[in-house]
Amino acid sequence: MRNRHVEKEKKNRKLWFRVIKKILRLFIKKPVFVYLGEKPKSQSIILSNHVGASGPLKLELYFQGNFRFWGTHEMNDGLISTYKYLSYTYFHKKKGWNLVASRVFCLIAAPLLNLFYKGLRLIPTYTDVRLKNTLKTSLQEMKDGSNIIIFPEDSHDGYHDMLKGFYAGFSTLGNLCLKHGIDTPIYLAYYNRHNKTFTFDKPVLYSELKSLNLNKNQLSKKLLDRMNELGTLPVAEEEQPI
Repeated sequence: MRNRHVEKEKKNRKLWFRVIKKILRLFIKKPVFVYLGEKPKSQSIILSNHVGASGPLKLELYFQGNFRFWGTHEMNDGLISTYKYLSYTYFHKKKGWNLVASRVFCLIAAPLLNLFYKGLRLIPTYTDVRLKNTLKTSLQEMKDGSNIIIFPEDSHDGYHDMLKGFYAGFSTLGNLCLKHGIDTPIYLAYYNRHNKTFTFDKPVLYSELKSLNLNKNQLSKKLLDRMNELGTLPVAEEEQPI
């Protein structure tokens, strides 16, 4: 019988992109995956730290299951948009590169990353009324059994081991899912760049979080604090199979 994960991956990623992933796996080591509760199956919202490109890339290469990423729309709006975002916002502002060096490097990097993001089938996020399109697409994916992976950290001044802030867009998606009869499990996932470990917390149903009667900012702070706690946990002795 054919592997169920392979069937799911084929649904989400085109053949040319799966070939690229196989090549990348030759050079990028698989992280250790640790689950403090059950593993994400379907219709889950997974909140992860970003760690630059490491978090999304290693999840894409090695996390099993059917999922779509949320990501900034600039990476989905064509090559020029990708170049501007990478050269100024990502490498210069967030990573601290010299602006000239960043612009030169992105002449090569932007076309490659633009192609990679097309393969990811990224769900673009917005800060204006177009957010409704993000939510509509995400809801349909959830109804089809996908998980949605979101990187909610506030990274305007770079990426930090101890996250400084969370954006609350995930709660808008959680509320929308509830209205459509989906009580989605919320997973926190922390990638520790030092020991190359992804730690997934026990899932919590969104309805349980909602019952705490916290506003979206208070809820974001609560989850932020817990994610930072995950980053301080001791290293597991051996990998749990995924």
